[in-house]
Amino acid sequence: MAKKKEKKEKKAGKRMSKKELAALLIDFFHAKPNETLSMKYIFSELRLTTHPQKMLCVDILHDLLADDYISEIEKGKFRLTNHGTEMVGTFQRKSNGKNSFIPEGGGEPIFVAERNSAHAMNNDKVRITFYAKRKNKDAEGEVIEILERANDTFVGTLEVAKSYAFLVTENRTLANDIFIPKDKLKGGKTGDKAIVKVTEWPDKAKNPIGQVIDILGQAGDNTTEMHAILAEFGLPYVYPKAVETAADKIPAEISAEEIAKREDFRKTTTFTIDPKDAKDFDDALSIRKLKDGLWEVGVHIADVTHYVKEGGIIDKEAEKRATSVYLVDRTIPMLPERLCNFICSLRPNEEKLAFSVIFDITEKGEVRNSRIVHTVINSDRRFTYEEAQQIIETKEGDYKEEVLTLDTIAKALREKRFAAGAINFDRYEVKFEIDEKGKPISVYFKESKDANKLVEEFMLLANRTVAEFVGRVPKNKKPKVLPYRIHDLPDPEKLENLSQFIARFGYKVRTSGTKTDISKSINHLLDDIHGKKEENLIETVSIRAMQKARYSTHNIGHYGLAFEYYTHFTSPIRRFPDMMVHRLVTKYMDGGRSVSEAKYEDLCDHSSNMEQIAANAERASIKYKQVEFMSERLGQIYDGVISGVTEWGLYVELNENKCEGLVPVRDLDDDYYEFDEKNYCLRGRRKNKIYSLGDAITVRVARANLEKKQLDFELIEK
Repeated sequence: MAKKKEKKEKKAGKRMSKKELAALLIDFFHAKPNETLSMKYIFSELRLTTHPQKMLCVDILHDLLADDYISEIEKGKFRLTNHGTEMVGTFQRKSNGKNSFIPEGGGEPIFVAERNSAHAMNNDKVRITFYAKRKNKDAEGEVIEILERANDTFVGTLEVAKSYAFLVTENRTLANDIFIPKDKLKGGKTGDKAIVKVTEWPDKAKNPIGQVIDILGQAGDNTTEMHAILAEFGLPYVYPKAVETAADKIPAEISAEEIAKREDFRKTTTFTIDPKDAKDFDDALSIRKLKDGLWEVGVHIADVTHYVKEGGIIDKEAEKRATSVYLVDRTIPMLPERLCNFICSLRPNEEKLAFSVIFDITEKGEVRNSRIVHTVINSDRRFTYEEAQQIIETKEGDYKEEVLTLDTIAKALREKRFAAGAINFDRYEVKFEIDEKGKPISVYFKESKDANKLVEEFMLLANRTVAEFVGRVPKNKKPKVLPYRIHDLPDPEKLENLSQFIARFGYKVRTSGTKTDISKSINHLLDDIHGKKEENLIETVSIRAMQKARYSTHNIGHYGLAFEYYTHFTSPIRRFPDMMVHRLVTKYMDGGRSVSEAKYEDLCDHSSNMEQIAANAERASIKYKQVEFMSERLGQIYDGVISGVTEWGLYVELNENKCEGLVPVRDLDDDYYEFDEKNYCLRGRRKNKIYSLGDAITVRVARANLEKKQLDFELIEK
């Protein structure tokens, strides 16, 4: 009987028309609107058993995808596209008019034409309504309400005519200049860099209307340009007077009763090791011998929160900034100068308050004991990295026994870390030598040597120890809230891309296995490429496969360092998360209760965002100096490598000075080139010529546009 029934079903199935099956499929998706349905599951639930039925179903699924009725979440898995008639999300403006809308809960971007944008600005929160979907065309929407403005200030250069003025912006998101009425110029003249706030954008007007908020100075002047970079990223370029005044009132003297409360390290050999131009010394190291092979090492961190009270005017400013910003030629500090360079800075031969992690540690890097204590210290010597490096290399100099012992312990700690699966990205930094006017006169590369690594290892150890102190609790207990520094595993898809990319250079990397397997295989790759011409390139692509480290109260460990618990404790002068950690650890050491997770998670998000913005501003300042440096070298020829491939052209990094410029695709006029994203290359359609990431290439410096921070190169055929 069962067999007969099955035969009958098959027959019926055969006769089901495309229209009937489509109706069945649509009903099925509507019955499960929030579920992701696999092809296999659809076949089984709709009892599609024969090959023709399954092929018909696949055919209909493709039609529904093309009509945006369903979305393919991942290969072979589908979900109903839940468009109501309206949606809320983020508007992304492009200067070419190809604006898009990103739905709030994630999902595919939706095209919004300029005429339907209601003059929404980049990153505004908006409500859109959908247009009727055209067959085989992308979904299109229209902005019907601007819910929240993201940014209404722009930086640019003023052009002042007789009765009106414009701000010409280099912002890639604004297609039109901003019109400024004469009485809203604040004294600005043609050629001045200014910050302008958009006050209105009338319906029929092509240009937004704005008013000048601040004049930064003459375009091309170094300080003006650096301030313009900060303003462009929404970062402050002046320190509020009221906050500085509050800092000026803080006494620098340390009372006897404060000293009595603390552990006294003033007689223990202590020193700082920092860059030669540093003024804010966050950390110092002390060392004394306990017995043969066992040392007491103190990591002493400036006790910033002793001076900066939570909720006060200085604290609020620090929280808002969240980090110091390091541009090419200046530091924009998180704290007022009196605090960061004077009161808190661990300067030599001055008594200072510190928050310290003290280790009893062997020369093999085994920690026998550790404690976290408030201390008072007196640094005996300020070393630059170069001076400490010389002692390590020559085994001669001030405090040589102490420096060499710390170096031995640091090397043992480092070895342990890599054995546990830490990843070894040893990037050099591009630095400029700058004259008194801020003009770049030469480029040099800063490498991390033993002296840098010595400091780094002890900072890592202190950060990790503090995180474990709060986070490591017995199984049945919930740890108290703390901002951790977390780093997730590499993105599997990007790891797969990396693996395919390096295969053409003859290298391999593991894309599956345990965390340690993968990280060891990445380290193996980094060792293999060391000193080869493709080193920088493969490192860049490897870094892209990594996630970004960030702050969170939800600890998932730090993949890149191979630590289960990690936080930031060692730089409270320049990072707000470290100040938060200092306060919470002090509170918990005194038996205090845990704090609100939601509040601290918000502060972690804010700190992660500000860190990213500061890094972008720093990169923009380097880019500006690179273009300025190369603008005096127009017409010169350099060897380089292709460092980036996009649909608009090839980015080339010069070997000699690591300056990067673009060979625009319009200048590759010997063929029609297509962009192959997966293989990082441009491929000529007729002659099949390929330009790939990492290829050696010779270029001439063609144009240098300081306004756009852009270098253009042209190819020199060898």
